[in-house]
Amino acid sequence: MKRIKPLLGFVLLMLFAVPATAQSALNDILSTGVLKVGTTGDWNPMTMKDPATNSYTGYDIDVMTALAADLGVEVEFVPTDWKTLVNGVSSGKYHITGSASVSAARAKAAGYSDSYFSLATVPLILSKNADRFAGWADLNTPETTVAATLGTTQEKQVKQYFPDAKHQIVEAPARDFQEVLSGRADAHITSNVEAIKLVEKYPQMMIVPVSEPRSPTPIAMLLPQSDQVWINYVNTWIALKSEQDLFEDLALKWKLTQ
Repeated sequence: MKRIKPLLGFVLLMLFAVPATAQSALNDILSTGVLKVGTTGDWNPMTMKDPATNSYTGYDIDVMTALAADLGVEVEFVPTDWKTLVNGVSSGKYHITGSASVSAARAKAAGYSDSYFSLATVPLILSKNADRFAGWADLNTPETTVAATLGTTQEKQVKQYFPDAKHQIVEAPARDFQEVLSGRADAHITSNVEAIKLVEKYPQMMIVPVSEPRSPTPIAMLLPQSDQVWINYVNTWIALKSEQDLFEDLALKWKLTQ
């Protein structure tokens, strides 16, 4: 009898463990025929929302469309913002997110896929202020206001890089670069990828000619932290698509590098 009780406990444990595997997001996606993707729609050229049509375009949108196609399902883009990006995937609002900077803070609450691209941080200013700001140190003064968007990795970086400056933290749908354009901030920091697009769109802006960008960071997709079945599938897919040059081809299409 003493042997039977531990054996019975083991069997019950295995029985209760089976449904946990069945609850993977992968099973939900395949059974419903829909891949739900959280995306902010405000990060050019990664994800851009057209308010008139509620449609999305960008690097991330192409990546997720390809993922859905290989899964044999439809893709549904779920609006989110940087402040709630992690909560959305943790709570099951969506199965996965588009690209997000890999950070230890986010990894406390969500899982990450393997990385497929990397970014670095650069500062932008108005071109008319080029004489004032020629490097990182010029921005770290009490007379300078540097903006960042709430919930982004740049929100923490702006406080790290510029402890002596004033910090203008704005909340989506407002954006940090708008503070610079309006004159409410002297500079803002963003990824080198977005910086290229902002300068193209707003010729009155420029990237500060710093000696080198800061905080080179891999980007990856956020997924439910405990869903190893889904994480394994996505990582396998990333490996296959990397061999087929999907990410490289899309980087060229969307001009992620100069």
